Amino acid sequence: MPSARRIMVGSVPVGGGAPVAVQSMTCTRTGDAAATLAQVRALVAAGCELVRVSLPTAEEAPAFARVVREAPALAACAAPVPIIADVHYDWRLALAAIAAGAAGIRINPGTMAEKHVREIVRVAAEARVPAGGGGEGGTAAPAAPAVVPVAIRIGVNAGSLPRDLRGKAEREPAAALVEAALRWAARFDEWGFHAYKLSVKSSSVPVTLEAYRLLAARTDAPLHVGVTEAGTVWSGTIKSAVGIGALLAEGIGDTVRVSLTGDPVEEVRVAWKILAALDLRRRGPEVISCPTCGRTEVDIVGLAEDVERRLAGDAALAGSAITVAVMGCRVNGPEEARHADYGIAAGAGEGVLFDHGERVEALPEGQLVDALLARIRAAGA
Repeated sequence: MPSARRIMVGSVPVGGGAPVAVQSMTCTRTGDAAATLAQVRALVAAGCELVRVSLPTAEEAPAFARVVREAPALAACAAPVPIIADVHYDWRLALAAIAAGAAGIRINPGTMAEKHVREIVRVAAEARVPAGGGGEGGTAAPAAPAVVPVAIRIGVNAGSLPRDLRGKAEREPAAALVEAALRWAARFDEWGFHAYKLSVKSSSVPVTLEAYRLLAARTDAPLHVGVTEAGTVWSGTIKSAVGIGALLAEGIGDTVRVSLTGDPVEEVRVAWKILAALDLRRRGPEVISCPTCGRTEVDIVGLAEDVERRLAGDAALAGSAITVAVMGCRVNGPEEARHADYGIAAGAGEGVLFDHGERVEALPEGQLVDALLARIRAAGA
C-alpha cells in the first residue's frame, strides 16, 4: 500500500491512500516568466498535478512569484496547480520561494548547514497555502478555502551525502542514501514538522529499487519516486518504466517524476502510461495494437499511429479513459477488438468497426479511422 501518512502539497493530497500524483519540472529559464508559465500550462494540460520550478538565483524570485500567481488550475479541483520550488545550496532562496507562495520546497539538506535547514522548516511550518478541495481522492472543498503548511521534499542523492556515509556509499549505495534521508526525517520530526516527503533517487535502476524498498520498510512518510537522470526520451522511458513501474507494482510510491532529457510534457505522458499499465490510474485513451506479422494484410502501423495521433490531438477525447483496439489480421483481431471499448479489426483492404464488443459495420480500409473517431465522439467518450 502507499505510505500511511498523508500530507497536502497545496491542493494535492500525497500519501495516506491518495492516488499516485504525477509530477514534472519546467526546463525554461525561470527568469523568463512568460516562457515558464507557457510550459506550466502545457504540463497541466497533459495531466501534470505537481510542477517543480527551479529557483537558482535571487534575481529570478519575482518571476517565480509570477508563475505561482498565474499558475493554471487543475481540472480535478479547480485549484491552481501546486508550484514546488527546486532549491539547492542557498537556504535564502527557499525562504524567498515560500514568501512567493510556493506550495512546496524541494531541498537536499546535505547541501546546507543544519541551522539553515531548520530555518526553512520553521518558515514553512508558519506559512500557509490554499489547499482547495484536495483534488481527486480528497474531500469536498469547504466554504472557505482550507490552508496547509508549505510541504518540503527531503531529496537525497549520492553527490551530497554526509562525510561519514561516503565510504558506505561505495559499498552499499542504497543503504547510504536511506540512512541520510532518515537522519533528516528524524530531525524534521524532532522539530515538530511532519509535512514532508522523501526521495532517494539514483540513475541506477537496481540502486533505486533497493533504496526505496529499504526506505518504505522504515518510514510511513510519503515517498516521491523516480529514476533520476534517466536519459533521453527513448532510453529514459525504458529505465523509468522499469524502475518506477516495479516500485509502484509493489505499492511503493506516492508521487512520481519521469526524468527525461527532452520536452517535460513527454515526462507526464510516460508517467500516465506507467500508471495505466499497472491499472493504478487512467488518463486519456489507451491504444491497443498488434505487433504485426506475416498475416497482416493492411497498413496496421499507419492505422495505429493515425488513431493514436488523432486521439491525442482531439481536446474532447485526449482525457477520455477508454481503450481503443487497432488490429491487423483475421486471427486475433476481431476478439481483441471486441474486448476494447472501441476497435477496428482489418484485413485484405477492409475492416470491421466494434463498439463495446458489438460489431457495428464493415468498411474499406481508408474509412476505418474516420468511422472509429466519429463513433467515439458521438458517444461523448
